Amino acid sequence: MIELIKQIRNRTGAGVIDIKKALEESDGDEKRAIEILRRKGLEKADKKEGRDVKEGVVATYVHSNGKVAAMVKVLCETDFVARNEEFQQLTKDIAMQIVAMSPVCVKPENVPEDEVAQQKKEWKKEMEGENKSQEVMEKIMQGKEQKFRNEKALISQAFIKDQDLTVGDMVKEKISTIGENIIVEDFMRMEL
Repeated sequence: MIELIKQIRNRTGAGVIDIKKALEESDGDEKRAIEILRRKGLEKADKKEGRDVKEGVVATYVHSNGKVAAMVKVLCETDFVARNEEFQQLTKDIAMQIVAMSPVCVKPENVPEDEVAQQKKEWKKEMEGENKSQEVMEKIMQGKEQKFRNEKALISQAFIKDQDLTVGDMVKEKISTIGENIIVEDFMRMEL
């Protein structure tokens, strides 16, 4: 049991008492216990969401070929957390994500409308001649638009180091373990 607690703690960063409770709730099932911890962590993170963030760091990542780089501004509540190794690693991972996945904005609702409009034109062309009702076509378009926005926005992209999580999920997990609100405010990507 102690070895299992250590393994889960290393994977999640959760406290020993929380891990014990999650293991009891899951009848000793490691996967279910981790899912319980993740769910509880996200609930904690949601409660911290409205808190002011006035500190943080600007992190950079330059790809090994030296031809693409990213800079990201990540905010937190205190200077203490901004200097924390776990927070620093989070910011570096986000910068690496930006280099790898080329997002155009932080949140899905901020994807430029001209890009969305261009995509809508292309989707309409693709669906011409399909024998579907207007209502069905609208639902398809809404689904395509949401998927497009999610792929273009940093927070809703699948995290490159764990495809089961989005970048937003990863940030929420860090909020729950670090105990402060964290916001990805802005970024810039450069490429030769």
